[in-house]
Amino acid sequence: MQLIQQTWDLFKKEILLEWRSKYAFNGVLLYIVSTVFVCYISFSLSAGFVNSNSANYRITWNVLFWIIILFASVNAITKSFVQESRGRLLYYYSIASPQAIILSKTIYNILLMSLLTVLALIVYLLFFPNTLGDPLFYFLSVLLGSISFSTVFTMISAIASKAGNNGTLMAILSFPVIIPVILLLIKISKNAMDGLERSLNYGNMGVLCAINVIVIATSLLLFPFLWRD
Repeated sequence: MQLIQQTWDLFKKEILLEWRSKYAFNGVLLYIVSTVFVCYISFSLSAGFVNSNSANYRITWNVLFWIIILFASVNAITKSFVQESRGRLLYYYSIASPQAIILSKTIYNILLMSLLTVLALIVYLLFFPNTLGDPLFYFLSVLLGSISFSTVFTMISAIASKAGNNGTLMAILSFPVIIPVILLLIKISKNAMDGLERSLNYGNMGVLCAINVIVIATSLLLFPFLWRD
């Protein structure tokens, strides 16, 4: 019960700080809009690409969307621990358990990335129109992707923060985890885009959910040891 209360209090703190500064939200939203616009300008130079209904266009449309979301997640979530001062971390150490800290960060990043991903999808559809075969299931895959990116990068960001916020370390640690995640998301979302039977995706979604559970469990087990340092 104490863990739940501490997690809730820290989560409210994250929301309050973001509401006051809006640093992460505005920065990542600007990145998403500008990236989509640059991609639109670039692909507009290719005759017929933007208005094409070919299979190549649909594949490129889907892959490009997930690449944009992937890098937006990196930009948003890596700041979770970087922006915390040493004094504030020491204060957290005295009032809350490490499990509550990592859980609050994970939940906050899931909320932030879910909102940003939905906004990114809306902006993306405005610039690159596409007919989704199963819009509801595609939207579900987008939310599942934002949750997956949040859990993975929160854990990696916590590890990297204890190694001097080494960006190279974060890239090395996240690579073997994020590659299967992004491949599963591309496959699930492509099936939803094509309007295929939803049951074909249940196995992949189960694997993705299992990865998220494993990552969260690993975070809860590993972070207390990192926190003591």
